[in-house]
Amino acid sequence: MLAPASRAGSEVLAMGRRRVMIIGLDCAEPSLAFDRFAGAMPNLRRLRKRGIWGPLRSTIPPITVPAWTCMVSGSDPGELGIYGFRNRKGYGTYEMDFATSKSVRVPRLWDILGDAGRTSTVLFVPQTYPAPASLRGSMVTCFLTPGPESEWARPPELKATLEAAFGPYIVDVPDFRTDDKRRLLQSIYAMSRQHFAMARHMLAREDWDFFMMVDMGTDRLHHGFWKYFNPDHPQYVPGNPLEDAGREYYAYLDRELGTLLEYADADTAVLVVSDHGARTMRGGICVNEWLLQHGYLALRTVPDAPTPFAKLEIDWSRTKAWGEGGYYARVFLNVQGRDPQGMIPPDQVDTECRALQAMLEAIPDEHGKPIGTVAHRPADIYPVVRGTPPDLIVLFGNLAWRSVGSVGRGRIHTFENDTGPDDANHAWDGILVAAGPGIPALGRLEGAEVRDVARTVLQLLDVPAPATMGGRSLLDRLADIAADPAVDGRRDSPP
Repeated sequence: MLAPASRAGSEVLAMGRRRVMIIGLDCAEPSLAFDRFAGAMPNLRRLRKRGIWGPLRSTIPPITVPAWTCMVSGSDPGELGIYGFRNRKGYGTYEMDFATSKSVRVPRLWDILGDAGRTSTVLFVPQTYPAPASLRGSMVTCFLTPGPESEWARPPELKATLEAAFGPYIVDVPDFRTDDKRRLLQSIYAMSRQHFAMARHMLAREDWDFFMMVDMGTDRLHHGFWKYFNPDHPQYVPGNPLEDAGREYYAYLDRELGTLLEYADADTAVLVVSDHGARTMRGGICVNEWLLQHGYLALRTVPDAPTPFAKLEIDWSRTKAWGEGGYYARVFLNVQGRDPQGMIPPDQVDTECRALQAMLEAIPDEHGKPIGTVAHRPADIYPVVRGTPPDLIVLFGNLAWRSVGSVGRGRIHTFENDTGPDDANHAWDGILVAAGPGIPALGRLEGAEVRDVARTVLQLLDVPAPATMGGRSLLDRLADIAADPAVDGRRDSPP
């Protein structure tokens, strides 16, 4: 049983009606939340003792977009046709575009629940801008919202209500890739405080069956401060003035979590989740610099200073492949009949792709040592491939290195991010904590994936899942464990 609902929440929530509350912490890292900083998170520890907890495997690639959409739809990136924040507009152009809610062609939890007559309150969940007019409930859109002047609330009149109570909407941390760390830390806290305050406001006043919020502060903290509090980072300095920034922020998040749990009555199941984790970024691989040096990318003029890919003078008639930067690389072949100025004959695509895949995986570190890069062809990892996928999804150093898309350094390896200071890459596992009615206190659970969350929520609310929905309900996994404890070898209690 969770904490009783607060008085304000009790005035709205009718007892005896099953509800689900999801609190999302973007990029929250298991080794911190469950181990290193666990002592600073008493509310999360109590929740863990009441239910299940463990790693939550992310998508390939482990990126905010599409991972959160996979979580709330049960789809994978191939089914969505969404492979990152920016996706190619189509094979008729070489241009990329940002993924918005209009890119999502599958129903998400609030769509399915709305069709079943259930009401949702959805706050700050990535890839929700623009908010759907058909939503049954309320929504505040995500950090990809163009700005506070946009129509970021549904119903529309909610915007004025929240602005009057909390001031202009802080859509995201401004300029989070910066050397001004004091200003950055203040901005992260300012955003999170506003968002959690808005969440309490909505929990107290809305009649909801499903509540979900996502805080982006954890992600911004990791990218901005990882080297200050993680000893395995090459630039970590013991005793630096920001060494406690990580622990203090996780402790702050736990206090905010406690205020939300006051609105979770005995009939509310609570899930605390993240879309992926975080890890030390060793450096960057200049993917287009490498493609240029190996004859795949052709330029009319080679710059003598780092230049973003969009500003390069590309000779498409001689280009065989190009790549995109980010926490992973998307590499596209330039194929005849498919791409505007394609040069690779269609019958040679498989051969070229396999050769490029092997060469990328063999890129060593700056000392010539293997780094363990993994390059995937989408058709090899997704049962269905929609949209305009990259020909290769490249995880440099299996996420120890990022992809740098700019050209002009004259070298493959870099230890400076071309979009600003960034200490961390994403890691494969996020966090999962779940407790409440219908969730037995079985302790640590292994093998959960982000796609399992949607089916779990629907089962908790007794709403049938669409036949096409992927993933497996965590409740079904737990039933297997209850029948045969050997199914899951670790049944630890939190420390």
